[in-house]
Amino acid sequence: MITPAASTAKDGGGFFGHPAGLSTLFFTEMWERFSYYGMRAILLLFLVAQVQTGGMGLDDKTAAAIYGLYTAGVYIMSMPGGWVADRLLGAQRAVLWGGVLIMTGHTVLAFTRGMPGFLLGLLIIVLGTGLLKPNVSAMVGSVQRGGEARRDAAFTLFYMAINVGATIGPLAVAWLAQTYGWHVGFGSAAIGMAAGLIWYLKTRGKLGDAGRLPAARSGTMRRDWTILCSILVAVAALVVLLWTGTLQVDAIVVQGRAIQVMAGGVVLYFICLLLFAGLSAAEKRGVVVLMVLVAASTLFWAGYEQAGSSLTLFAERFTDRFIGSYQFPAGWFQSVQAVFVLTCAPLLAWMWTRFDARHVQMSVITKFALGVAGMGLGFLVMMGGAKALGTGHGASPSWLVMAYLFHVLGELFLSPVGMSATTRLVPSRFAGQGMGLWFTSLAMGNLFASRLAGELGKDATGGDWSAYFFRMFTWGAGAGVLLLLLLPLLRRWAALDNAGNDSAERNATS
Repeated sequence: MITPAASTAKDGGGFFGHPAGLSTLFFTEMWERFSYYGMRAILLLFLVAQVQTGGMGLDDKTAAAIYGLYTAGVYIMSMPGGWVADRLLGAQRAVLWGGVLIMTGHTVLAFTRGMPGFLLGLLIIVLGTGLLKPNVSAMVGSVQRGGEARRDAAFTLFYMAINVGATIGPLAVAWLAQTYGWHVGFGSAAIGMAAGLIWYLKTRGKLGDAGRLPAARSGTMRRDWTILCSILVAVAALVVLLWTGTLQVDAIVVQGRAIQVMAGGVVLYFICLLLFAGLSAAEKRGVVVLMVLVAASTLFWAGYEQAGSSLTLFAERFTDRFIGSYQFPAGWFQSVQAVFVLTCAPLLAWMWTRFDARHVQMSVITKFALGVAGMGLGFLVMMGGAKALGTGHGASPSWLVMAYLFHVLGELFLSPVGMSATTRLVPSRFAGQGMGLWFTSLAMGNLFASRLAGELGKDATGGDWSAYFFRMFTWGAGAGVLLLLLLPLLRRWAALDNAGNDSAERNATS
């Protein structure tokens, strides 16, 4: 989006040893993630809850399809969101307007009843997140000065912001929803995004010129604005057709088609990038490595993001959630992953420091292999929880907690490293689109996760669940082995293994 040379973020005292502009991005992202993960913690439960209790009363398969389309949509829109910032608005204005849309969408959910208003609220949030998410992340690289190790440290600090928001969001929103009703929970997510917007407006000056103007502004801006306006008109027409009932949509069918279209679009984008973007031979090799990382990331998130679908249903229906006489919300389990990120990241940082002192380096590809393997091990643990159901008692919460620990360890090996590697593998002129491509892997993973979860039934004996968890384990373990086999070739092509370059986590406490 903005090349580091073009960035002149103001220091203003600094932020944990980094430019002060990072604090603007840190707290903006923290509150946006509060709203996202907080609402996500109750979304599927709201969809399957009985109408008498204020829910939508949908069956598991339809609810999982809607949930998957929403969670995929917030990431797939990162690609056009990056394009809008690169070509038209600049990252700073894209983040601002994205936050406004997110707050508006949550407000719609809080005050409307019925499926049309509900879907409209989700659509507005999707559009807003597509503008905010890739561009706030890309600006982390823009405000940061210094070597690659400092950039990795900045991304890790930024990753901590994500998980602070992801910790407090589900705790607050799920409790409010259980205590005062679903729509109060949705409203609290809107308040969280409003807090992020207030902070962003108050401290935006610390960003300086980073993201202030479009990086790819050219004489084609009129054409670009025409394209954007045409798309918005098409979206508005679609909303009208859905609202009036003229167009009836089967969420399950749309989910299946979306997986096919998304996968095809990603492949087509990579082909165009390789053949028609004027890349050098070295840049093309980097793009090929990114293709592999995107595929591995998609598989990882297909397992990890079941925290909001199959594992949430397991928590709600089959897990003993009583503390004395109090039954805590199932949505609270979705804070467990974020808590583990905050506690495990410093331990991994210490480990990377020890490795570095002994001149031992771990490549990006190796970390990705360990990441997908961690996802698989988490589901291997869940087989124990599923087998416990056959005894006629609810599963202990410890099964979910232990599974989430393995998932988080996998996440720390894969996610911050993937974000940092994307900024290096993609030429700077495609920075916003490159980050959007990375988030597309999360979108596809979310769709696959909800598709898989929708096939599970309500079998309280655990038989179907046990077989399902074992299948997810084999996928993660198999992908890890394949990446290790490809390691020599990919490491040479990526050229990411210079000392200190590929360890986003090692400076987690900078």
